[in-house]
Amino acid sequence: MSPSAYRGYHSYDYLTPGEDYRQFELAAELDRVPSQPVATTADEEARVERLLGEGPVISFHDHPSVLPADPERLFEYRRQGRDVTGYLGLSQSGLDALFDNLADGEGQITSLMGWKWDDTLVDLGMRLCDIAHQDFLRIVHRVADIEAARAQGQLGIILAVESAAPIENELDRLDILYGFGIRAVGVTYSEANALGSGLAEASDGGLTAFGRRAVHRMNQLGILIDCSHAGDQTTLDTIEVSRAPVSISHAGARAIWPTARMKPDQVIRACAEKGGIVGIEAAPHTTLSRAQPRHTIDSYMAHFEYCCELAGIEHVAFGPDTLFGDHVGLHRVMAQRFGQGLPQPDPPLEFERVEWVDGLESPAEAFRNIARWLVTHGYSDSDIHQVLGGNILRLLGDAWEPHR
Repeated sequence: MSPSAYRGYHSYDYLTPGEDYRQFELAAELDRVPSQPVATTADEEARVERLLGEGPVISFHDHPSVLPADPERLFEYRRQGRDVTGYLGLSQSGLDALFDNLADGEGQITSLMGWKWDDTLVDLGMRLCDIAHQDFLRIVHRVADIEAARAQGQLGIILAVESAAPIENELDRLDILYGFGIRAVGVTYSEANALGSGLAEASDGGLTAFGRRAVHRMNQLGILIDCSHAGDQTTLDTIEVSRAPVSISHAGARAIWPTARMKPDQVIRACAEKGGIVGIEAAPHTTLSRAQPRHTIDSYMAHFEYCCELAGIEHVAFGPDTLFGDHVGLHRVMAQRFGQGLPQPDPPLEFERVEWVDGLESPAEAFRNIARWLVTHGYSDSDIHQVLGGNILRLLGDAWEPHR
């Protein structure tokens, strides 16, 4: 794919409206920081390339936007409503499809606190406009679109929002989101909303009456329901109420690292028993372990192996939750704005702060290194194909069908 084929609308010289977004120096899409790939032999590397080429390779959760080089300018940048898509980095990723979670609550275009309906539609419309002006990405509405994208050398983009908060108490807004191409919706994003409780709340009352109606409406439409940031009881209620399998697209195992951001065994098992999938999260300082308190691909894969043992490898995938830019810097400015950082271990545990997660820094490098790790740790071709994308395809084949 030539560079001109993945250059988006926001790169074009003729752009005049909103041109002040050009004042921002953007982060590098490739080689932002020194990164050590998982070591492989020549034969192992050839196998990695073959497996990636055979596909399907699907990221269950990412943010393929390019952030400002200076994280302190994040909110100023986001108010432009024109997140630049990392086409160059995505072209090197080995991915066939990716769940694009837009700017979500971080896209405070008119709001200081985010998750507003109008801002969500602006964010979505800008992204769709950008994608419409290039040939590399293809919007995915159904499973067949992923295969069509592969056949044409494109990357399938599955549009998602991480929280149902923007719908407020308007059930029909789910129909509108579906009409705009949204195919996955999070129940909550850490804080409570009209549907239920988020993982950051001190108490979790579970799914509300409106939340139950919203779950049924998403089932009827064929929207995948995501519980990554929902509280434990809200997640269990959602799994029970839903007529379709649900996802936990980006999390890890609380038994490995005891924070609210990780999921307890009971939740992981319940998700799998309903046919759902847990995607493993790689955002900095999340998937750690007592044995590996420094966030690396090895601590990340410890959560993968634990979830496979607990739920079965057919119910596990990867949702790295990466972006193009300084992810640790992003967390810092978000904590300054909203007064809440990453969930801390309970009981308190010492862990080493890192500036980036080596090998899992961005969408450009994550899946190649995940595939390398799997190859060098003796996983079969069949198992690798399942966890890199086959499991997700199976889930979508069910969850995207209307369930009356």
